[in-house]
Amino acid sequence: MTLDELITKTQALAEIVGPNIYLQAAIIASAFIIVGKIADWIVSGIIGRFARESSNDFDNQLVDLVHRPIFLSFALIGLGLATNRLGVPATPTFITIGILKTIAIFVWYNTVMRLMALVVETFGKTHDRKIVQSGMLSLLHIVMKIVVLALAGYFLFLAWNIDVTAWLASAGIVGLALSFAAKDTLSNLFAGVSIIMDAPYKLGDFITLDSGERGVVTNIGLRSTRLLTRDDIEITIPNGLIGNGKIINEAGGPPSQHRIRVAVGVAYGSDVDQVIDVLGSVANAMPEILKVPEPRVRFRVFGASSLDFELLCWIAKPVDRGRITHELNCAVYKALNANQIVIPFPQRDLHVRSMPAP
Repeated sequence: MTLDELITKTQALAEIVGPNIYLQAAIIASAFIIVGKIADWIVSGIIGRFARESSNDFDNQLVDLVHRPIFLSFALIGLGLATNRLGVPATPTFITIGILKTIAIFVWYNTVMRLMALVVETFGKTHDRKIVQSGMLSLLHIVMKIVVLALAGYFLFLAWNIDVTAWLASAGIVGLALSFAAKDTLSNLFAGVSIIMDAPYKLGDFITLDSGERGVVTNIGLRSTRLLTRDDIEITIPNGLIGNGKIINEAGGPPSQHRIRVAVGVAYGSDVDQVIDVLGSVANAMPEILKVPEPRVRFRVFGASSLDFELLCWIAKPVDRGRITHELNCAVYKALNANQIVIPFPQRDLHVRSMPAP
């Protein structure tokens, strides 16, 4: 049965008792209160029983939240129909109906607000923590609050027959002015949403930006991203700059490990095989160098004054690159000296063809 059919049958039932309009109004109001109590019993009793058997607490809280507004809605409809049935003058009727509509709007506004808070809280506990930590969920909650508040205001104007055309036009002009005034903030905001959705990096990743900043991502906000450099200095960068630049994520890809390179030059005449063995043994002797993938040595080029080799090895965390490179350089230098492998340095011979007169 639809609500219109229920109203029609209730009015027909009220006319059976006779021409007394006060008695008819009381019957209409009482009938809708009874129907509201039945709906309340169905929601809180039958549906609530199934909700209590579920594994999560969301269903129980949802039932507790909506059963009372459902009863109040039927009661307010009954009071409004009873007011119309009394046939009082237009002005008191309009005021009474407007008050009842206002009460209904505030009841459902409060219910929807609490429902959104419940959904946000449940989503934050059971879904992706990245969205919660970045503030994306908080932003969505605020936007939904603004939308519901605007709808409540719109229905409130309609309840009192206030023309909202001028208000909507004024709101559009104000919104346009604000968008021009806060274009940089909006640019950072949309870039932040794009970064959160596209996920070019995440919290804890070691990244290098186009502008040269390099560090660990400590916070991804809607307006900016924060990096902690190796000097323990926190840098805050607007998301608009990051969104339009190139990002090197040294911790990106399926593995989080990172490869470091150590360039080594030895003198011409050195035993190539011995150099390869010495460099490989140095890498294998360090506990922080990963064994898989295994370290490797490559003879890269015949340099101007040296045979240029490169030691390639992997570490677990990109943030340790500087320290391990330092330790690896020290160990390589000591090993080459211990094996009497010469590390050359650039030399130039200067031939003087003539000297100026004294």
